[in-house]
Amino acid sequence: MKARLPQGYGGGPQNMNAMIRQAQKMQEQMAELQADLDGREYEIQAGGGAVTVRINGKSEILSIDLEPEIVDPEDLETLSDTLVAALNEAIRKVSDTNSAEMSKVTGGMSLPGMF
Repeated sequence: MKARLPQGYGGGPQNMNAMIRQAQKMQEQMAELQADLDGREYEIQAGGGAVTVRINGKSEILSIDLEPEIVDPEDLETLSDTLVAALNEAIRKVSDTNSAEMSKVTGGMSLPGMF
């Protein structure tokens, strides 16, 4: 007796070739998207706009701009806390954007080593 596999299972070399082509296409799309994401820039503000952080898609800080009123030699703790908040938000923004955009290409599949 010969067993029949459900549609989409087995199928021999043609099915395997189609899967390989699909994987290669996804890999190309992911590489293009990664290049686009790496080139993006984000601007994040904290402390009511007193601190502005510019960051790129590689999570590299491009600049930090401070409004004069945030720089108080008597209260460096507030400046430090505001910088930490701004930097963490900037990194989170890049990570969330990269994950959301990449999941569009992968169809929500979790790929090891990727985002």
